[in-house]
Amino acid sequence: MNRPAVRFALRFDFRNPDFAGTSMADRYAAALDMAEWADRLGCSSVAVSEHHGSPDGYLPSPIQLLAAMAARTTDVRFMIAALIAPFHDPLRLAEDMIVLDNLSRGRADLIVAGGYVREEFAMFGIPMKERASRVSEAVATLKAAFTGEPFEYRGRTVRITPPPFRPGGPAVLLGGSSEPAARRAARIADGFIPSLPEIWEFYRDEVQKLGRPDPGPSPISRNRVVALAEDPEKGWEQMAPFFLHETNAYGLWRSQDDLAGPYRTTADADRLRATGQYRVVTPGQLVEELRASPSPYVQFHPLCGGIPMELAWSSLRLFEREVLPAFT
Repeated sequence: MNRPAVRFALRFDFRNPDFAGTSMADRYAAALDMAEWADRLGCSSVAVSEHHGSPDGYLPSPIQLLAAMAARTTDVRFMIAALIAPFHDPLRLAEDMIVLDNLSRGRADLIVAGGYVREEFAMFGIPMKERASRVSEAVATLKAAFTGEPFEYRGRTVRITPPPFRPGGPAVLLGGSSEPAARRAARIADGFIPSLPEIWEFYRDEVQKLGRPDPGPSPISRNRVVALAEDPEKGWEQMAPFFLHETNAYGLWRSQDDLAGPYRTTADADRLRATGQYRVVTPGQLVEELRASPSPYVQFHPLCGGIPMELAWSSLRLFEREVLPAFT
C-alpha cells in the first residue's frame, strides 16, 4: 500500500448525549465502519478511551471495542488512551490484552492511567489514594504476563496463557498530568504520554537521571479538534453544541480537584471558538496548514461530543476527496 505523505489518525470516546438523538449501537457501528475506511486509506492509528458511569455513555470497555475494530482492519495500529488501571483486575486485564494482541496480530498498545473522576472510584468502591499503587501493580503484572513465562503475583506463581502474538506483548505506556505520574512512567513503563506537553519535561528529566538516553521533546502538542466543512460557518453552527458538550463534560470532571488539562468549562460557543481548541476549516485550509508543517499530521475526533454520524462522515469524506490527494 502506498502511504500518504500526510499522516492521520482517529480517536473515539463515544459520548452520546441525549440531544444527539442517536443510539449507542448505531454509534458503535459507525465507528467500526470509520476504522475500516481509515485502514484502507493508510491511517496510522486509532485510539479509544475509557470512563465509567458517565451520563452520556462514554465508552467503558475499550478492549472489546478494539477487538471488533481489529476484525475489520489489517494494518492500522490501535491504542487505548487511556485504560484506567484501578478498575481492572491485573490478571484479567493481562488476559484480555493478550487476546486482543492475537486478534490484531500485534497492532494494539495501551496507555495506563490512574483515573481522576471521583464518581468512578465511588462506583467501584476503590479509594482514590490507592491510584499510584494500583497503577504500579498493573504495569508490573502486564509486563510480566506478556513475557509468557511464570511470574510472582501477590505471593503466588502464575502464568498467563496463551502467549502474546507479538514477542513481549503490547507496549505499556503511562499517561498523566502530574510530575509524580511522569517520573513513575520513567521508572516502570515503556513510555509516557502526558495530558499537557509541559509535563513531559519531568519524564525527560527522570529518564536521564536513570542513566538512559534523552527521549527528546514532547511527542504531543496541545489538544486540538479539527473538522472539515465546505462552509466552515455552517459547519461550526452544526458541530458547536457537541464541542461544547465535550469540553464541559471533561471540564466538570477535572474541576472537582482543579486538575490541569486541556479542557475547561465554557459558557457558550463563541467563547469556545475563540480558544481555537475546536476548529472547523475547509479542506483547502487544512491542506495549507499541513503543507506548512515539516511533519504533516492530523488527528480526527469524528464523533466528538456526540456529533451525528452523517455529519462526521461528511468531514471524513472531504478529507479523503480533497486533502489526501494533495499529498500523494
